[in-house]
Amino acid sequence: MTGISRRAGLVTTVTALGTALASFASIGAATAATTQLNGEWAPFTRCPVDAPALLAADGLDRTPQCVVSTSASGSIKLGNTTVTTGRTDLQIGVVENADGTSTVAAPAGGSLIADSATVPGGLLGLMCPSNIPAVTAICRQITDSSLNKITATVESVGTPSDFDQTAGILTDQTIVAIPVRIHLQNPFLGSNCYIGTKSNPIVLRPKNLNLPDFGMTFFKADGTLADDGEMSRINLTGSVQSDSTFAVPGASGCGLGLLGLIDAAVNLKTGLPSAAGKNNLTLNDTHTSLAGLLAPGTVAPDAGKVLSQGWHSAVR
Repeated sequence: MTGISRRAGLVTTVTALGTALASFASIGAATAATTQLNGEWAPFTRCPVDAPALLAADGLDRTPQCVVSTSASGSIKLGNTTVTTGRTDLQIGVVENADGTSTVAAPAGGSLIADSATVPGGLLGLMCPSNIPAVTAICRQITDSSLNKITATVESVGTPSDFDQTAGILTDQTIVAIPVRIHLQNPFLGSNCYIGTKSNPIVLRPKNLNLPDFGMTFFKADGTLADDGEMSRINLTGSVQSDSTFAVPGASGCGLGLLGLIDAAVNLKTGLPSAAGKNNLTLNDTHTSLAGLLAPGTVAPDAGKVLSQGWHSAVR
C-alpha cells in the first residue's frame, strides 16, 4: 500500500468511526467498594491489615499501622496541560522497622483512588489542530460536546515506597513515593490510552508546603473513643502538599490502533514526555491519619494479628 492510499484509508476509517461514535461518550470515574468502619477506624476503609507483612509484624522490631491521606481538591500539571483534580484517597499499611526503614503494603485495589477530572479543551484542545491526516479527520468529526470530552483518572500501578512518618509533620520532606499512571478516556482514544505505564510510571513524591495541625485520639480496638483505649490515632490536617520533581513519559495506547498517530498528536500538543521540574502536583487541605497499637510491644509477637482483629471488629 502506498503512503497516499494508506493515509486515505486511515481518514476513511476515522470518518466512519466518528459517525459510529456520535451517539455516545465515555466518561471515566475511579470508584471502589469500601468497607464501613466504626468510630476512629472510619477513614481506614481500605487498610490492608491482612497483608502478610502487616500480619507478621511482631510489635518489637516491626510495628504495624494503617495510614490514610485524603484531599478534596488539587491540580496536576503534565507538560503543557494543567488539570483541576477532585478528591483523592491514599491508603496503605505500613510496618515501621527498628532500623528506621519502613515496609509498605497496598490494598488489593491499589493504594490511590481518585475522582476523574475533565481535561480542559477536551479532545480538540489535546490534539487539534494537527497536520496528521487521520487526526485532522477526527478533529472534523468532533461536533458533539460529548465526543470532545476527555476525562483523566489517576490510577495506582504499584506499591508505594519510601514512607517517612516524620516527614508528615515537617515541611519540604518527601512523605511517600507513589507510582501512578493517568488514564485518558474518550471514544476516539480507545480504552487503553495512558500517560505512564506499569513499567514506566509517574512517581509522585508529595511534601508538605506548610506545617499541618496535629491531633491525637485514643480508642478501643473496635473504634470506640476511650482515653484508656489500646489504640491510638494521629491526625495531621490542613496542609497543602506539592511535588514538582516527577518526570512524565509520553502517552501510549491511544487511538484505536491507528499506528501510533494519536499518541504522537497527543504528545506533540501536550509537550510530553516532560522532564522532572516541568510538572507539578498540588493537593489542597490534606487530611492524614495514622492508626495503630498504643503499646505494640505488650502484645508481641502478635501485634500485626491484633491490629487486624481490631480493624475487623470495627466493620459495620
